[in-house]
Amino acid sequence: MSRTRAFSEASLPFSEPFVADEVQAMAGARLPSYIRDHRARLRERFMSGGAAAMPDYELLELVLFRAIPRQDVKPLARRLIDHFGDFNRVLAAPAARLLQVQGVGEAVVTELKVVEAAAQRMARARVIQRHVISSWDAVLDYCHTVMAHRETEQFRVLYLDRKNILIADEEQARGTVDHVPVYPREVVKRALELNASALILVHNHPSGDPTPSQADIAMTAQVEAAAQALGLTLHDHLIVGKSRELSFRAEGLI
Repeated sequence: MSRTRAFSEASLPFSEPFVADEVQAMAGARLPSYIRDHRARLRERFMSGGAAAMPDYELLELVLFRAIPRQDVKPLARRLIDHFGDFNRVLAAPAARLLQVQGVGEAVVTELKVVEAAAQRMARARVIQRHVISSWDAVLDYCHTVMAHRETEQFRVLYLDRKNILIADEEQARGTVDHVPVYPREVVKRALELNASALILVHNHPSGDPTPSQADIAMTAQVEAAAQALGLTLHDHLIVGKSRELSFRAEGLI
């Protein structure tokens, strides 16, 4: 058996995505020419025209190249888009649901989740330790990136100091597709621990419609009352939908 042959697919730990480039280099001669050419064309188009020039399934192919180095990933990319709807929803899908799609293994899930985490971290870097009022568009972008495509409700609190600088962004609770438990006392208690002076509530509606429910309105009133009792300011409550966000303050609900 040759040295190259010894590195067979069965003997390599493909659940570890970081070996993909090394494996592809070793297996380059065995990669069918049509796959090599297709990948080269996609990479060239991406580098010359950027993501805007590519449909979702092709951008997803680029992500999948590392996880699946020796197969045509176009069918899987299309399958994922068909199953979840678009590129963003594929990245945000829970690992358990991703693994239900034919052709998805641990390496694919890891690659997708790394890209998702990178997008969230970049969006967060644009708002943390920044003046919230002057960076409001960046705050909305961050909330949309982190929460818009989640399949269950998530409740977050943005804590601000006296100069309206964002000092902390924390997830307080997760729930079901239409409910998340929120405890106003815990929200304001955490504000005091952080020495915050103001806060912004944020949660998502997996249905896509950011219209507040009566429960949302009541919970916000409870948090506002608890905050005022301790000298804290509730700046806003944002509900994140699939394509837009709703501001309680803009709607006159605060």
